Amino acid sequence: MSVTGYAFPWDFIDDPGALARTQELDVDVVALAGSYHATRVVNTSHPTRRVTDIPYSAFYGTRRDGAWRGHRLTPRVPSWFDHDDAFATTAQLLTGAGIDVDAWVVLTHIDDPEFTDLELVERNAYGEQYPYALCPASEDVRGYCLTLVEETLRSADVRGVVLEASGPMGFDHAGVHDKSDFAELSVAQRQLLSLCFCAACRKGQQALGLDPDEIATKVRVGIDDDASTPEVALGSELADALAGFRVALGTELRDSIIQRVGDVRPGATITVHASAQRWATGSFPALSAQSWSSSITSVVSNAWDPASAEDELRALASVVEGRAEVGAYLRLDRDWSGGGNDATLLRYVRAGLTELHLYHLGLFTKESSRAARNVVECFREIAPRRNAGSS
Repeated sequence: MSVTGYAFPWDFIDDPGALARTQELDVDVVALAGSYHATRVVNTSHPTRRVTDIPYSAFYGTRRDGAWRGHRLTPRVPSWFDHDDAFATTAQLLTGAGIDVDAWVVLTHIDDPEFTDLELVERNAYGEQYPYALCPASEDVRGYCLTLVEETLRSADVRGVVLEASGPMGFDHAGVHDKSDFAELSVAQRQLLSLCFCAACRKGQQALGLDPDEIATKVRVGIDDDASTPEVALGSELADALAGFRVALGTELRDSIIQRVGDVRPGATITVHASAQRWATGSFPALSAQSWSSSITSVVSNAWDPASAEDELRALASVVEGRAEVGAYLRLDRDWSGGGNDATLLRYVRAGLTELHLYHLGLFTKESSRAARNVVECFREIAPRRNAGSS
């Protein structure tokens, strides 16, 4: 019944009250960003900083240039933030106060207007590139992800890692004044647009006896015809083969990271953001029972949308089958400020929830902070009763 709160290093830097606010929320762990993509945030409680504009993906750990020598892809330093070793400084602050820290690492999501090596990004069935989506089929991308995790772990003494975007990123990307909603794309069309045909993926498909040109043609026809599912667009046999290939990309990346984590920090916990939906991409990529690793400590489901949260939890719990904790990633500005939290959490617990993951400590308003305290209190009351066998 652990509770994890997510945070950026800059949530705590130059804010003497941030630690006390975190302690008041009664979280057990802070998932602290060691790397993160571009964003704009409003810190309503920070005494000197209000609107923080992060222009590109950056690494906030200790930069060891030797570790990146020979890499085709390297992370940028946060020149917008006048603090060296922000990750280590914040981690030490939290652990010194008795709060465990996990290194939160965003892997295949990159936002950088100066990034031009587009051979390393995903390419859809129309040949169009997604410059924010590093493709894990590329050896250079996998090397980047491995080193990013290792260097984050070497930056500070942390309990473990939280892996976000540990697979294909796909089509959906909330940013750059996204106007894709105007196209009224269906779920299946978005899934089809998330299939990658970069050089590395084409090579991998061919190695399995698949024809990437044939697949791309079927994908384009399926999009134009608004096929109800990728299976309808591709045919069940081809869909099974392609879905298996894509799940294997994330599995290979995670397995290599898990091995590296064990080498660098034996006994570290490993938390993976994931979905049981086989076409899932983005921050919560597909995870199947066949791709399971016994080293995974926790899996976390996207529970931002209350309409789908329970189904996502239940499906992911069926993949886990009791082999790891199952977390729900909550946005507390969405339907958590009123009453009924205990009933919602009880439904989530019945669906398989054993951990809470709260987004995002530095972005909480006074109202969402109150909601967070209430949610944590309700969860701690409900989870033991459920574990003891209540229904």
